[in-house]
Amino acid sequence: MEIEIKLRVLDVSALRLSLKRLRAREISPRTYESNTLYDTAANDLTRRGQLLRIRIETPGAKGGRSRPSRDAVALLTYKGPPRRSRASKKRAGKSKSSERFKIREEIEVTLTGWKQLTEILLALGLRPTFCYEKFRTTYVLPGIRNLKAELDETPVGCFIELEGSAAGIDRAAKLLGFSRGDYITQTYGALYLDDCRRRGAKPAHMVFHTTKKSC
Repeated sequence: MEIEIKLRVLDVSALRLSLKRLRAREISPRTYESNTLYDTAANDLTRRGQLLRIRIETPGAKGGRSRPSRDAVALLTYKGPPRRSRASKKRAGKSKSSERFKIREEIEVTLTGWKQLTEILLALGLRPTFCYEKFRTTYVLPGIRNLKAELDETPVGCFIELEGSAAGIDRAAKLLGFSRGDYITQTYGALYLDDCRRRGAKPAHMVFHTTKKSC
């Protein structure tokens, strides 16, 4: 079961200083991610709150315009409908802000041959519906077990994603200078649509328009 939140990062230099002060350890270097969501023509998965995604990672990449090789490793992810946290259930009906965390069933498998995998999904009647890119650097914080802090550089801004236990997330967010009011439970797809509405732009895919991106 995945429990996570996002936090919008307005000052990445300050965040990196905070991570250094907390003696955070980098366990995965800056990695380019190409993500593609799949659904049926009738958007059955979306209507049920489910997600099916293929992710291809390229460590150390400076841009996402190069096409991966046919036998590149792919991460296939299924996510179930979002669930409420136990704390949220106790306060149900009082405030939507009480739903502090995004909680979803998550099943992942690593496969060699992303091209063959996409061909299987297409043969089953699934189609790509949304693509998004980001650069991710992953850290762990000493003293907080089983928690990952992932700095994401995206076309709609920079975020740090905290994944772990509810208590671990609360503690890490506080140590990094955030409050519970800063918690974001939206997906990157939803954040992208919000950004398009603010700019009056027509939604397409959340991709970089240059070959290099850095916050």
